[in-house]
Amino acid sequence: MAKETEIKLRVEDVKAFERKLKKLAAKTVGAGGGRVHEFNTIFDTPEGGLAKHGQLLRIRRETAGGKGKAGGPERNVLTFKQPTVRGVSDEGARFKIREETETELTDSGALTKIFEGLGMRGWFSYEKYRTTWKLGAKEKWAKDLLIEVDETPVGTFVELEGPPDAIDRAAKTFGFARKDYLLKNYLTLYAEDCRRRGVAPGNMLFETKKK
Repeated sequence: MAKETEIKLRVEDVKAFERKLKKLAAKTVGAGGGRVHEFNTIFDTPEGGLAKHGQLLRIRRETAGGKGKAGGPERNVLTFKQPTVRGVSDEGARFKIREETETELTDSGALTKIFEGLGMRGWFSYEKYRTTWKLGAKEKWAKDLLIEVDETPVGTFVELEGPPDAIDRAAKTFGFARKDYLLKNYLTLYAEDCRRRGVAPGNMLFETKKK
């Protein structure tokens, strides 16, 4: 079980943010040039038993190179997250810290049927495009830092994941202050966006263009 320490930051000017990355000799990492389409489904009991205890159970389908890329590598990942650590220390208040267990799946459909047989259901789905970056070798302080740019239906965000000192330094380098740190998940950000727009929430999906 790994400990995940991260924050989100809302990115208003994506091109300007990418220019800052390139000035730091950042490179994308992973298959498909670093850009991956993710389709996530969160499972829970009808009573929301996991959510009530601050837990998360998710199946994610990742397609390297973007959604619908013919022949693009695809993998399915099961993730279980423990409750977020809050307020135990300055770090617990400043960052989103939680224990996370992940394993790659060979048959996500079979596991979905097992979950359903146990009385759980996929109650919320959301998709995004994620591009993962690492800073250049000169930035030794950032060697364990992941910079993950997420294009979502409710805006573009960057997730900084890694050591607390590296997260703080990276955020400052990119022009953000601690007041800009977001600890909310995408479900919460989506619900807030729906309230602002006065629409009923459903799943957080990109609109399909009509032909």
